[in-house]
Amino acid sequence: MPELPEVETTKRGIQPYVEGLKVTAVTLRAKKLRWPIPSNIKLNLIGQTFSSISRRAKYLLLENEKGFLIIHLGMSGSLRIVDTSTPATKHDHVDIVFKQHILRFRDPRRFGAFLWTKQNPSQHKLLKSLGPEPLCDDFNAEHLYRHSRQRKLSIKEFIMNSHIVVGVGNIYATEALFISKIHPTRPAGKVSLARYKLLVEAIKQVLTKAIQSGGTTLRDFTQEDGKPGYFQQELHVYGRAKLPCVVCSHTLRAIKQGQRTTTYCTQCQH
Repeated sequence: MPELPEVETTKRGIQPYVEGLKVTAVTLRAKKLRWPIPSNIKLNLIGQTFSSISRRAKYLLLENEKGFLIIHLGMSGSLRIVDTSTPATKHDHVDIVFKQHILRFRDPRRFGAFLWTKQNPSQHKLLKSLGPEPLCDDFNAEHLYRHSRQRKLSIKEFIMNSHIVVGVGNIYATEALFISKIHPTRPAGKVSLARYKLLVEAIKQVLTKAIQSGGTTLRDFTQEDGKPGYFQQELHVYGRAKLPCVVCSHTLRAIKQGQRTTTYCTQCQH
């Protein structure tokens, strides 16, 4: 499933091929993805120029004079830049056509979304209750400490809650907790402000590294066979269950939390 770094890299990859360019046609090969594609989407896109492309959490926001196109990649979606002569395949559901190329949305599992809003997208029902971006100044130790008081939820599930902070997926939560030496099952309300400071620094560190890695591993969005996925990076604990800890050599343990696998070190994390 594409996480925040993958979505950010997608935004940066397609930006030069979208911003400031006029849409000449729109092809819809599906009426519904996760939700129905609005019937007026062609009317609001054709002949219009995208003035900007931005990201909020894992949503891409493409703006023109009429409003905002909201795109979510879902579980298996991807956006690629292809030549106008490139034929569509089975899972290519949406084409946004420009003069010299196509922005093509592919989604085998059809959990993605193409939506439209005339309002500020921050007020859209899917976005208005989201927490702060993890790399912005609003996301800090005080924010986590304040929202965690009296919370019995595990710290890992707490930081993966998009109403608390967006974009901290399973990989990045697992890694950040290891770096900050916090046990993943510790109740969020039992974590001190000092330890939240370490955790915030760790979250920013792992996400920044992932985005930087994505800038090299996924930078070519003009190849039809490009397959965005999890970034190739050095992972301390994620996916390393039963292997030795890189710090203390103790065998790493894996447990299930909220239907997700958590790998951690019983010696380093407490």
